[in-house]
Amino acid sequence: MLSKPVEPHVEEFTPEVDEGWWTSVLTDENAGPAGTKEAQVKGSTLGAGKLDWAQVKSLYDQDEVVDLQVHGYNRGGLLVQGPGIQGFVPVSHLVDMPGQADEDERREILAAYVGRTLCLKVIECEPSQERIVFSERAALAGEGRRKQLFQQLKPGEIVSGTVTNVTDFGVFVDLGGVEGLIHVSELSWGRVQHPYEVLQVGQRVQTQVLQISEENARVALSLKRLNSNPWETLAKRYKPGDIVTGTITSVMRFGAFARLEEGVEGLIHISSISLPAGIKDIEKYLLVGQSVQVRILHIEVERRRLGLGLVSIE
Repeated sequence: MLSKPVEPHVEEFTPEVDEGWWTSVLTDENAGPAGTKEAQVKGSTLGAGKLDWAQVKSLYDQDEVVDLQVHGYNRGGLLVQGPGIQGFVPVSHLVDMPGQADEDERREILAAYVGRTLCLKVIECEPSQERIVFSERAALAGEGRRKQLFQQLKPGEIVSGTVTNVTDFGVFVDLGGVEGLIHVSELSWGRVQHPYEVLQVGQRVQTQVLQISEENARVALSLKRLNSNPWETLAKRYKPGDIVTGTITSVMRFGAFARLEEGVEGLIHISSISLPAGIKDIEKYLLVGQSVQVRILHIEVERRRLGLGLVSIE
C-alpha cells in the first residue's frame, strides 16, 4: 500500500540496479534456476516446443490472472501447467507457505499442492531462456494492479509492503502486486552480517523507492535511507579524546570493531589493547556483544573510518 510522500533522505547518487540482486527469486539452492531445464522437478513436463509464447506474453503484458494446475514440485517451488503454458511458482510466491517452515514441512506442504488449481500471474516471461515464472501472491492483488503500481510509484517515495523472501543478498518485499528488492547494502548504514538479522518473512515494513524498471517489472528499495547517514554528522557529535560506550561487533587478529551507534563502527587496534596477565589471545579477552569504554582517536568521515582506543571493558 502506498503512503503519503514524505521528505526522505535521498543521496544525490543512486546506485545502478545490480541484476544479480534478482536471481534468488528464480533459484532453487540444490536444483539450479527454478523454471529452467536445469531444475529437477518431480512430475511431468511440457515440451518447450508446445509452449504458446504469444499467450504467455499476452498474460504478462495485460497483467491477467490465469488458473493453472500443479503437476510437480521441487524444494524451490511448484511446476504448473495449462493448455500451452508451463512454468514455475517459487516458494516465496505461494500464499499459504509458512515463512519458518523447515525442510520436511516444506516438502510436505509442496507435495500437497500437486493436483490443485491455483490462480496465478506471470511475473517473468523470458522465451530466450525458456523460463516462465508465476506468482500466487501477485494474483491476489487482482488484474491490472502491476500497471497501476508502476504508474504510481516514484523514486524517493515511501511505500509499505510485506517481506516475502530473505536471501543472502537482500530482502524481497511485496508492494501489493509488484515485488521490490532491498539489497543488503540498502538495509542499514552499518554492516549487516545477514539480511535475516534485520527483517523476517511476513514482516510489514516501510521502505523508500530508489529505482523503477517497468520494462523488467523491478523495483529497487531502501530501508536505510529512511534515516539520515550517521557519518554525515559524526564529526559534530564526536571529537578526538572523547570517551564513549561501544559494543564489540567482531574480533580480529589485528584488533576489534566496536559499534557506537547504528551505522557507526570503529576499529580498536590491537596496539591499544593491553591483555591481562595469562591471556595471550584477544578472542579470549574481547567478545562479540561485550560493552566497552573507548576513546575516539581519529575520525575520517570521507573514508568512513573511525579509530578507537580501548579504555576499559564492562
